[in-house]
Amino acid sequence: MSTYYLAVDIGASSGRHMLGHLEDGKMVLEEIYRFENGMVRKDGHLVWDTQRLFQEIVNGMKRCKELHKIPKSISIDTWGVDYVLLDEEGKVLGETYGYRDSRTASMDQEVYETIDETALYQRTGIQKQMFNTIYQLMALKKQEPEILEAADAFLMLPDYFQYLLTGKKMSEYTDATSTQLVSPISVQWDLELLQMLDYPDYIFSPLQMPGTEVGMLKPEMEQEVGFSCQVVLCASHDTASAVMALPKEEGEGLYISSGTWSLMGIETAEAFCDENSRKGNFTNEGGYDYHFRYLKNIMGLWMIQSVRHELDDKYSFAELCEMAEACKEFPSRVDVNDEVFMAPENMTEAIREYCRHTKQQVPETTGEIATVIYQSLAKSYQQTIEEIEANTGQHFDCIHIIGGGSNAAYLNQLTADATGRRVYAGPSEATAIGNLMAQMIKDQVLSDLTEARRCVKRSFEIAVYEPLKN
Repeated sequence: MSTYYLAVDIGASSGRHMLGHLEDGKMVLEEIYRFENGMVRKDGHLVWDTQRLFQEIVNGMKRCKELHKIPKSISIDTWGVDYVLLDEEGKVLGETYGYRDSRTASMDQEVYETIDETALYQRTGIQKQMFNTIYQLMALKKQEPEILEAADAFLMLPDYFQYLLTGKKMSEYTDATSTQLVSPISVQWDLELLQMLDYPDYIFSPLQMPGTEVGMLKPEMEQEVGFSCQVVLCASHDTASAVMALPKEEGEGLYISSGTWSLMGIETAEAFCDENSRKGNFTNEGGYDYHFRYLKNIMGLWMIQSVRHELDDKYSFAELCEMAEACKEFPSRVDVNDEVFMAPENMTEAIREYCRHTKQQVPETTGEIATVIYQSLAKSYQQTIEEIEANTGQHFDCIHIIGGGSNAAYLNQLTADATGRRVYAGPSEATAIGNLMAQMIKDQVLSDLTEARRCVKRSFEIAVYEPLKN
């Protein structure tokens, strides 16, 4: 009889429950539940409906009971930076703001009145993004100080959902590093930095590593879902879990975790907190087993996802790729990391306006819009590789593309062509796989990360794209 593990993988646009087990030395995945996700607008702000999200988590767990496949353990991963504050009774204070909300505008300058940008980077190794938790908390301190004053606990979203399952508050390391409040030296909260910023340090609990047991389901949850199981910390930042699932050998360190965002970087044993890395807006987020993910956040498939929604999802992504390829000679390009593409009212018009402003040919058709996005992404990947190699003094012959974007064959080929590197694409469910890997290593059915990656390599199909010769 198989031993099952349940990964709850919640992205910014959708969530899924994936059951995993080992069979003949291979990992077998089964998606048993899927749900939509997205920020909602409330009182002029973009927020997360955490109550609905938790109900979806529970609904998916109930599905295990219906299938008679009871997991030995469960773990939850999400995107980074967003959090909840709890009062002394464990109730949520205020709204759970989404990272695309505009309330953090100018909060960087408020932070820099206490610590300048260069010193902050040297201290944390985390890139500046206006949605980082450090700026979100400053917005709260300035705009809703009574909420921060009433807080008894700070939890990142996966930690919060696991608290609801177990009644136990525990903070996981990899997700915490996205806050820009963790020291890469102590690999714990930078308490001195918290005190400098006048954030209450007592609400931050010690950071725990992936593979730590949070606890068993509390009795009322056991009764609701119909079974009992362990709740275990995975690498709860979704990119950290995805990077765990790299089917790579030693030296093949370059990756793109491709989805709503494209996270492009390498794994390192030490953080790069130098000035070139800061100016290049590279980050050193925490990874499994105290590794660092030295990477750059690139806008990713958010742009094409937005355009598709503006067309009422009339076309599949495959059809958009075909349209883009048919218009591949269209010359205009955009900086995919420009803030105008973060949360525009209309992505299509934002791209057209960018081209007008930069005196380029303005795309009119859907195919022209799509080719601008895809080719601009590939160009950004090529530029980022050059920066990584210059900053680290290393050379990389290939790129591993993991996550949902690994299915975008057209973009994969563009990436190979633009970078001149062989591209390995897959697995597409890398985040859920990494989540399961942490649980299986904890349960000692996989001995360590190296064995787990070998298991991934033999379990899932990996497509290869060779750069076309000009």
